Amino acid sequence: MNTNVYIETTVISYLTAWRSPHLIMAAHQEATRQWWDEERHHFDLFVSEAVIQEASSGDVKAAERRLQVLENIPELKITHEVSELAKKLIYEANLPVKASMDAIHIAVATANGMDYLLTWNCKHIANATLQRSMRLIFENMGYLLPTICTPLQLIEEKRYV
Repeated sequence: MNTNVYIETTVISYLTAWRSPHLIMAAHQEATRQWWDEERHHFDLFVSEAVIQEASSGDVKAAERRLQVLENIPELKITHEVSELAKKLIYEANLPVKASMDAIHIAVATANGMDYLLTWNCKHIANATLQRSMRLIFENMGYLLPTICTPLQLIEEKRYV
């Protein structure tokens, strides 16, 4: 059985960005690069139209680097079902309206049955206090929220036993 991982935009940004002078961010970037080099081959990776859109914005050279990394990763569509799930998160899980794109990422990963949603967005996506309500909302609708984690947390354990 293949393990499906939805890659949220922050992971791609950390992967392709110049090394940050800020210690924590630099450590996250390094962890992301290490995961990408050593772990990603053990998973089936997916992104969405939202990731492509976000990765395309900003500095032209940086956007080119991000889009190059995304080139061969299958793209999941933002369907009506995804939009409805995202709205449900905004209105019932207390996600702020400004986090609409974050809700889209969560909804895409959930609607497509992803096993994991990989992100560095700990404010609205990998937020433990929000995940409980998101999980309950989706379970009541017949969906299973993917495990939401950072690259540091997604290491295939069986290879290290």
